[in-house]
Amino acid sequence: MANVDIRTVRETGSTNDDLAALAAAGAAEGFWLRAERQSGGKGRQGRAWRSPEGNLYASTLVRVRPGDPAAPSLALVAAVALHETTSLFAPGAAIRIKWPNDLLAGPAKLAGILLERAGDAVVIGFGVNLAHHPDDIERPATSLAAVGGQAPEPAVFCEALAEAFARRLATWRSHGLGPVREAWLAAAHPRGTALSTSEGNGLFDGLDESGALRLRTADGAVRLIHAGDVFLL
Repeated sequence: MANVDIRTVRETGSTNDDLAALAAAGAAEGFWLRAERQSGGKGRQGRAWRSPEGNLYASTLVRVRPGDPAAPSLALVAAVALHETTSLFAPGAAIRIKWPNDLLAGPAKLAGILLERAGDAVVIGFGVNLAHHPDDIERPATSLAAVGGQAPEPAVFCEALAEAFARRLATWRSHGLGPVREAWLAAAHPRGTALSTSEGNGLFDGLDESGALRLRTADGAVRLIHAGDVFLL
């Protein structure tokens, strides 16, 4: 197994909040915290992330080093590692990455990733619907059990994810963003997919060299999207 250390707790408020505190106290890169349940799970833009037992709620941290690619591109590293792991447990499912790091099965959200800066560390939280998914929210959601026929144990899934992330992180450090970007594009929705973004609607036109979303608008211009919500149309 890669050089990772996974600690599991029965319940906590947020694994990201806990790991941010541990990062400030000197926790090493490669440390993972997984909770069976969260009482205060969160997604992007401060949204609540429902956390029933049976799904994955886990966070890890990366210590940013001189010479590393830009820290925001860790969103692509995390997405590629998570896509690789979900595909391992549901090989027949059509799971795709939606920029920058959500996982979808068809139009339904399967997983989300939240990156937060904590000093020289980046805390990366993974929420994956393994056994359960909400059915009373605005956007459709699904679970690995629904698309793959069986939900893996969260501990087993977390171990596989930690190994995949360690491998992808090593590539990011040794070869730059390029290989990770190519793996991201291979796992994402195809070019020409219609998108709605905070900068307007358009067609997905790949990523630029930094990992920003290229959005081709109706007049043929290309806008670069560095942050904000993106939805498939």
